[in-house]
Amino acid sequence: MIINIPYKVCSDYDGLNSLIEIFNRVKDVNFDTITFDFQNCKWFEANLCAVLGTICHNITQNINNVEFINLDKKIETVFSKNGFLQHFGGWRLQDYNYTTIKYRRYQSNEQSLFKIYLDEELLTKKDFPRMSVDLKKKIHESIFEIFENSISHGASEYVFSCGQYYPQKSPPRIDFTIVDIGRSIKTNVNEFLKQSLSGIETIEWVVKGNNTTKVGNTPGGLGLKLIREFLKHNKGELQIISAEGFWQQDKKNVIFTKNLQNRFPGTIVNLEFNIDNNYYFTKEDKLNEQNIF
Repeated sequence: MIINIPYKVCSDYDGLNSLIEIFNRVKDVNFDTITFDFQNCKWFEANLCAVLGTICHNITQNINNVEFINLDKKIETVFSKNGFLQHFGGWRLQDYNYTTIKYRRYQSNEQSLFKIYLDEELLTKKDFPRMSVDLKKKIHESIFEIFENSISHGASEYVFSCGQYYPQKSPPRIDFTIVDIGRSIKTNVNEFLKQSLSGIETIEWVVKGNNTTKVGNTPGGLGLKLIREFLKHNKGELQIISAEGFWQQDKKNVIFTKNLQNRFPGTIVNLEFNIDNNYYFTKEDKLNEQNIF
């Protein structure tokens, strides 16, 4: 089977919708070779290797082969630098510009490795937004909670992640994506609330305040709340895709929602950090209130 990759695949509704369409085209294929043809593709945002890697993993789990052909030289170079192609018979190039965040696949029992990955690949990079030690610790905890939710709520065996620095963009930014193909937010929330909400409605439920489907004394729901608040001040973006729902908080803190053309069984979380000259800190840091959030 040949899959033609679109001309441009970005971290937006059209880009995610196209990848989820591909996921649904190949999800039930067995004993075949799936060929991803990049002949027409001239731009593929590298953080979305986390989504493409999830698709490829599902393909190989169904006893298929995966191959990539006609890769644009720039795309091939980035896919080699972030380690994506290495997972599928390709080679690895050294990233001397330090603009990639490595493609990784973590098992459910590798929480400690993901924590190290977050520090080394994202939070300690020189281009990551400048912030206090306390805030950086809270951001780390918040992103790690997204990973934990993929394991506990999503019941996913694997979690996929990748990212990319875009220093030449205006404004410069860092994109980071986490994906699982376990249970969707829609399934979890509706079972917890005993309701029949749509994909978008269930995403809206989990991003509000302290809402969580965790039970007992274990706290939950705080990760997305803090990330949302930080990205509002940072003029970054947050996207959550699950089931048929697409939810986005954009750079102007405007919420955009739309149904996907196909259903995604797990969850995709995109974090976009704006690289600026601000210094961020929490109220507890007791610094100048101008940039406190």
